[in-house]
Amino acid sequence: MVRPPVTLLWLNAATETDFVAAVGSVFEGSPRFAARAWALRPFQSIEHLHSTLRAVVERAPEAEQFALIRAHPDLAGKAAIAGDLTEDSRREQSSAGLNRLTPEQFATFTRLNAAYRERFDFPFIICVREHTRESILTSFETRLTHDLAEERATALEEICKIARLRLFDAVRATGEEGSA
Repeated sequence: MVRPPVTLLWLNAATETDFVAAVGSVFEGSPRFAARAWALRPFQSIEHLHSTLRAVVERAPEAEQFALIRAHPDLAGKAAIAGDLTEDSRREQSSAGLNRLTPEQFATFTRLNAAYRERFDFPFIICVREHTRESILTSFETRLTHDLAEERATALEEICKIARLRLFDAVRATGEEGSA
């Protein structure tokens, strides 16, 4: 069976299963948040849908927020090398040139990923589509000085930025417009 194009009208009328299949991937490996948002339909705009998804994440128990953060891959990490990234993550990391690192740059990312995981016990997350390799490295250095609460909040903010872009990609691919 062929699924109709994903439009706001379609999302508002979709079954929970279809809704989650259409937008559940905006949060890496965490479709439960889309399932919760489905119950809050109808959405007036894609921005409204995004703000609802964001609110669902913000209201989630801390353990679920940490699980969402930990569902993300390291930047230029083992999953990228092994080809095990989701299509969205592969495309996003490629957009910042993380698939074309020199050996020295790769070593720097590996070192920073390890230091970050050691400090916070979750991967460094940044909306790479808004950055260059250089600005990502600068952010790594800055964010390593954060405390856990500050960094958890920053990681969730970055996840919501990623989700917003992914959501607009999914809907715009069908020609539906919304404010970005």
